[in-house]
Amino acid sequence: MKRYSIIRSFCILVTLSWCMISCDSFLKENPRDALPEEEGYRNITELYLNAVASLYNYIGGNSDSQGLQGTGRGIYDLNTFTTDEAIMPTRGGDWYDGGFWQGLFLHKWGINNDAIQATWEYLYKVVMLSNKSLEQIESYALTHADAELPAYRAEVRALRAMYYYYLTDLFGSIPLVLSSKVASKDIVLSERENIFNFIFKELQEAAPLLPAQFSNRSGNYYGRLTRPVAYFLLAKLALNAEIYMDNNWVDDTHPDGKTIFFDVDGNTFNAWQTVEFYCDQITALGYRLESDYSANFAVYNEGSVENIFTIPMNKTLYTNQMQYLFRSRHYNHAKALGLSGENGSSATIEALQTFGYETNEQDPRFDYCYYAGTVYDLKGNVVKLDDGTALVYEPWKVKLDLSDEPYEKTAGARMKKYEIDDKAMKDGKLMENDIVLFRYADVLLMKSEAKVRDGRNGDEELNQVRTRVGVPERTATLDNILAERQLELAWEGWRRQDLIRFGQFTRSYNSRPQLPNEESGYTIVFPIPEKIRQMNPEWERHPGY
Repeated sequence: MKRYSIIRSFCILVTLSWCMISCDSFLKENPRDALPEEEGYRNITELYLNAVASLYNYIGGNSDSQGLQGTGRGIYDLNTFTTDEAIMPTRGGDWYDGGFWQGLFLHKWGINNDAIQATWEYLYKVVMLSNKSLEQIESYALTHADAELPAYRAEVRALRAMYYYYLTDLFGSIPLVLSSKVASKDIVLSERENIFNFIFKELQEAAPLLPAQFSNRSGNYYGRLTRPVAYFLLAKLALNAEIYMDNNWVDDTHPDGKTIFFDVDGNTFNAWQTVEFYCDQITALGYRLESDYSANFAVYNEGSVENIFTIPMNKTLYTNQMQYLFRSRHYNHAKALGLSGENGSSATIEALQTFGYETNEQDPRFDYCYYAGTVYDLKGNVVKLDDGTALVYEPWKVKLDLSDEPYEKTAGARMKKYEIDDKAMKDGKLMENDIVLFRYADVLLMKSEAKVRDGRNGDEELNQVRTRVGVPERTATLDNILAERQLELAWEGWRRQDLIRFGQFTRSYNSRPQLPNEESGYTIVFPIPEKIRQMNPEWERHPGY
């Protein structure tokens, strides 16, 4: 990041302690060390800083389960290490962690999982902060008529809607809380369809009031929820409408996207036509594929014309962290780069097969996404193990428990997707590569899939993505699109959602047998954390838990 916007660097963090979440009351407010409210909203500038800009402090994070990406044991890990894309093998004394990582991969996460609870609490913390911000905006509007107020209100509503999107994607039926003053005892679960309709309506109403600016570029809109970000979320919601509008996901009856209808810009569209509409809106705003795939993940990647929403990173201005490279590389590999590593996360056997690894049809994106084989430092020197032999990653040797195997420390292809920042700090976790959340390649793949599901031809969009990396064109079938999403979006946190939408999340795969009764689909949502549910004993457990 070259220039940090007003969003984070000048915030008076009135909101920092508005909502300190604890397991005894996950919506409890505990305002400590906060400025008096009358001192934080005296004019429109202070209102923006304290009711809008301050919310962006929570998009990234520097501790477990905080932020939308970058940290461990949170949204990203729940969406990645529960799938056939990535695995955190137990390597002797490393990465067992009380069975946590094996439990994610095997779908044996239980109802008292601390990481699932912490993720729930993080997401609702930002929802409650957003509620408080909206209340402050309304209070200010009683005595002021600044022209900026509608846009500020829309921005907070859109941001809150995004957090509800993550909540319903992970947990299904959840509480819909629209006030910062609600008592825990008064909160009830809302059906998933109601949550979906609320999110969709909030984003539709907010989008026209949001600036049509590139959120990923340095400047006044850097890191903010702008109109193209809202359009991306609307497309993603419509793409998953069959899942999100299903209030009973364990029976044999599911909605059909062709018969789910939306009012979109004065037209009535089914779910798939709605996806296409919002994808086209993003294209019209000037997004396109980068000619170089790797440019999206480079050091100082703010110039990307493909990235739509990112977590801004700067190793000297603030503390957002990116742990994924750090925890994947072998210790000696990281040391050779002047960094640190934890020798953990790896590609699964299924991912290797999808990429055609070590075949004549190996996808070139494999080399963008993974380290495999002999490992080299930035100067081209072979990295050595402690015994002086070359460090060689062995992708095909990966399995869930590698303890006491001869390749215990070297099995698995490792994450490579982001360019190495050789000036990174804090073991490499503080780097200058902005973390990519949404990008235009996904827009094209969403549009291709929607057209196919609607009985139309999606070849053009699919093959735009494939042509960019120089691979042969394919017919846009659902199988080919799911494979392409793995090839294009590896390590980007979409695999769980994709597998659920394609009906493949609960199947067995290498190192993971299907759980008893899992074919019912109960594991496609995580359980409401038991400590949260015990505060509201009238809440029923999600089916299967």
